[in-house]
Amino acid sequence: MAKRSPLAEKLSEVRERIANACAKAHRETREVTLVAVTKTAAPEQIREILQLGVADLGESRVQVLAQRAAQINEFHQRALKSGEGMPPRIRWHMIGHLQRNKVKQVLPVIDFIHSIDSLRLAEEIDGIACRMERKVSVMLQVNASGEDQKYGIAVGASIHLAEQIDTMPNLQLVGLMAMGPLTQDKAEIRRVFARMREIFEEMKWNKVGGGHLRHLSMGMSNDFEEAIMEGATMVRIGSLLFGAEPAPAGEGEHPEPSSQSM
Repeated sequence: MAKRSPLAEKLSEVRERIANACAKAHRETREVTLVAVTKTAAPEQIREILQLGVADLGESRVQVLAQRAAQINEFHQRALKSGEGMPPRIRWHMIGHLQRNKVKQVLPVIDFIHSIDSLRLAEEIDGIACRMERKVSVMLQVNASGEDQKYGIAVGASIHLAEQIDTMPNLQLVGLMAMGPLTQDKAEIRRVFARMREIFEEMKWNKVGGGHLRHLSMGMSNDFEEAIMEGATMVRIGSLLFGAEPAPAGEGEHPEPSSQSM
């Protein structure tokens, strides 16, 4: 039997941990989407993870996302034509802090924006999406831990902002996103994710997003199992798959401030 590559081994371990967390939470594994965060991945690793069946790719830096999406989408199309085993399409996720002046760059290539954290940003995306004649799937980023260094709307303002986004014709609110607290205390991590689930359920009860509100994007390499236990439908995993080394210099802009590794 052929020896598996290091990335294939790591992906297998992550998938097994996702499946085990789902089993503990009495959930189906198919309820959780793995978003592979490419921040530290080399281009050949991104191509390999597609060949291993991962169709959802996340990036936190706008310029790098635009460059990589163009290159990887071209590779993907060639691979499909040659009959290589590939997911039928790639879904690109913008998971990092998004500045309003970068929206025009990122909108043509993404499928999901996870990080809406202000009314002004939502309005900017809605306006540009209108000119592009498309509807964009977005998530509201909530600072559920209340940490000063984290982006995201305050918990108390989240439902009001979600309702405002819901009125924008070119945005489709499909979920909420959060980062876990910067702590090793698993009980505190669970508490923050449970609070997110409560907000999510309250929005659904109030019919925010219509029937489209279905995603809880929470959980990264260091806390995705706790997130799954509390209802995450998307987990954003990078360093467990690709390592924690920075991407090669010159590949794009400097990373946005971050309080945790993906």
